[in-house]
Amino acid sequence: MQIVPSTFIALLAIVVLAMRGPQRALWAYFALIPFGAAAAFNLPALGGATIGLKELASVAILALIFLTPGGPNRLAGALRPGQPGFWLLLLMLYAIFSALFLPVVFRGETEVFAISRSANEKGIIAIPLRPTTGNITQLFYMTLAALAFMSLSTLFRANPDTRIALVAVATATSVNFALGWIDVLSAAVGLDMLLDPIRTANYAILAEHRMAGLKRMIGGFPEASAFGAFSLGMFAFWLQYWVTGPRSRLAGIMLLMSAIVLLRSTSSGAYVATVVFLVGFAMTTGLSRTRARVPRRLAMAMFGLVLALWGASLVLFAAYELVDPVTAFFDRAVFDKLETDSGVERMSWNAQAFRNFVDTKLLGAGIGSVRASNWLLAALGSLGLIGTALYLTFLAALGRMPVGPADPATAATVGAFKAACAALFLNALLTGATPNLGVTFFSLAGVCVGLARGAQIAARTPRRTAHRPATGTPHAL
Repeated sequence: MQIVPSTFIALLAIVVLAMRGPQRALWAYFALIPFGAAAAFNLPALGGATIGLKELASVAILALIFLTPGGPNRLAGALRPGQPGFWLLLLMLYAIFSALFLPVVFRGETEVFAISRSANEKGIIAIPLRPTTGNITQLFYMTLAALAFMSLSTLFRANPDTRIALVAVATATSVNFALGWIDVLSAAVGLDMLLDPIRTANYAILAEHRMAGLKRMIGGFPEASAFGAFSLGMFAFWLQYWVTGPRSRLAGIMLLMSAIVLLRSTSSGAYVATVVFLVGFAMTTGLSRTRARVPRRLAMAMFGLVLALWGASLVLFAAYELVDPVTAFFDRAVFDKLETDSGVERMSWNAQAFRNFVDTKLLGAGIGSVRASNWLLAALGSLGLIGTALYLTFLAALGRMPVGPADPATAATVGAFKAACAALFLNALLTGATPNLGVTFFSLAGVCVGLARGAQIAARTPRRTAHRPATGTPHAL
């Protein structure tokens, strides 16, 4: 195990979680999420695998819940049949089977663009399917993500405190905003090494890349696409909450901050996913209000959005036609993306992932065996038809999660977490290399499910929940 400077950030967060309780100190956990390029420690024995800050902290939260009286039973409650956790459990069982057996069963019967570092020492090339360290490391990462979901859904099922959830997301948004601008400004004044202590993961850190002369903002992440994806998730959360939740100055400030860094990210995948999300947001919001009187704030927001999009379209079109740097930027970021060497290579990954799906009799080549640039094709190539169906069932159960007769603030917060998850999923559909949607996605999903289930339970047992203290220790349900 290799200790790095960022290890001490993880240890500090774990101490805070232990002293304050995992729920009351949830802000400390969410503050770690934007440090996507920081390692808690590296594992040279496992092909240089990295355990990130948020991954280690999620394990600490799980341990803190497990060690409380009745903790194992409460964690098991997250896997109740019919709930999203149940479908996630079935998915993880199939993922374990796929990683351990499918690369052996179909060994040499198809070629894959593998994930493991040992298979890519000479570049990302197609090799015959075989078991690699990528199967173990990718299964490990997805298991950590699933455990994060279990932990946070358990915490908020016991104590559905929306204030704690909002503070946690606001902390993550603020840290991401700060790291993004520190990255850009430090590079502008020649202090590129300023963020080196938090760029300790065994990933390729693309901190020097530029687009049309503009430095790409990566903040605490290894590349602009990861930074843009997380910024999109925060933008979606605060947009949904600002439109549907109670009046909040915090929501407006966070929405503006997340929108600024999202636009500055220069991530083509995030830009396209943002457009798709905004179209879907407008449609679903409009349809949900067809049978009710449209609130004044929603009407103003939608009218303002239409005007802003119209005005921005005119300005961008004029700039694209008349200003050479703007033309070069949009050609590089969006319009010519698929024609670049990177775009052609990624399309070849997707084509091969579908070939892997067919060659393995629709069972998949095993998680960690296949690299793609599209979540659906990565899931089909790795987990096959069965695993992908279980995954989609889990996502559908998450999207349909009701909150019952909850107060408007709780309903708005649950809706905001669903919007963030939807935005992250849309981005993964465009750029996802593996089926794992990541610890960030599953953490947001866990809080969402916990709040919704907690609101349902509180509605059924108002007396028992009325005097429950807002502590970080989960109570028996």
